[in-house]
Amino acid sequence: MENSQALRTWLDDLKLSHPLVIAGPCSAETEEQVLKIAHELKDSDVTYLRAGIWKPRTRPGMFEGVGAIGLKWLQKAKAETGMLTATEVANAAHVKLALEHDVDLLWIGARSTVSPFIIQEIADALEGTDKIVLVKNPVNPDLALWLGAIERLYNANIKKLGVIHRGFSTYQKTKYRNIPEWQLAVDLQNKFPDLPLICDPSHITGKRDMIFDVCQTALDLNYDGLMIETHFDPDNAWSDAAQQVTPDSLKQIMRDLKIRKETDEEAEYNSKITNLRAQIDVLDNKLIETMGERMKVADGIGALKKQRNVAVLQSNRWNEVLGKMILEGEEKGLSEEFILKVFKAIHQESINHQEKVIKG
Repeated sequence: MENSQALRTWLDDLKLSHPLVIAGPCSAETEEQVLKIAHELKDSDVTYLRAGIWKPRTRPGMFEGVGAIGLKWLQKAKAETGMLTATEVANAAHVKLALEHDVDLLWIGARSTVSPFIIQEIADALEGTDKIVLVKNPVNPDLALWLGAIERLYNANIKKLGVIHRGFSTYQKTKYRNIPEWQLAVDLQNKFPDLPLICDPSHITGKRDMIFDVCQTALDLNYDGLMIETHFDPDNAWSDAAQQVTPDSLKQIMRDLKIRKETDEEAEYNSKITNLRAQIDVLDNKLIETMGERMKVADGIGALKKQRNVAVLQSNRWNEVLGKMILEGEEKGLSEEFILKVFKAIHQESINHQEKVIKG
């Protein structure tokens, strides 16, 4: 994307002394609810009041949003509090209504990002707008698809662009609702450092008690802001109750977060080293998760060997795996000595797991 510096202009224009914060309910439910949340957030770090007006739901029959009437509630909240407003759009009709109601920031959801047809429809409807447009990552971890959406919007002469990292769907059960796959967002950030990057910890975690940790990781990785779902009565919210925090909780999160400021040479060093260490932490956590999954597979192998009365140690298979890993390690710049130490340890742990299964 040419002149990518233009992508960051809208964020710089806000002249914030803290990361950008977009907050508000997952869904606009009633006028009273929207106004109450807006007034509780107006004297905080929140710049944009968000609310879902149209809710793309997995199955029919679930609450799918109040529709266009909710845009009037956002307008009223803006008039009363001075807060800027934000909502999700999923088609040209949504765009038209959002623009008519002077919504300041539009975001495109993960389910929409997966479809170039939907993105192009939205891009055509937004062509030339000076509104801010943010694109959530697609539900699947596909960097090219994410970038493709940005490019379609940029080609429609929309310059105030940014992205939202909300995690990726997976069949595996993890502690996250949507696994972060931090490295993919870091790769995007490294390729396009002028593209504002916002973290959505609500959808990554699915649990309010994990919001703070994900926010801190995002800031350590130099994200530009946060989108946090906020409700004065989250347990009784009409959608995504478990992942919403109260306005008071949000304010406390913002107070507790360690926010780095680059003011001199030492601060710049600390910023860079903290970012690199955060990347190491992300990769270490991924290693542990992968090791855990590997040992589950080893347990399954142990069960099969027990059924067939097969010995745990299979030397031919072990030598085959080790030789392959040494060659692949060399391609990644890893020494044979290192590979031998690591995979001997992994192999021994795998043997231990299988022996436990066989012994019952």
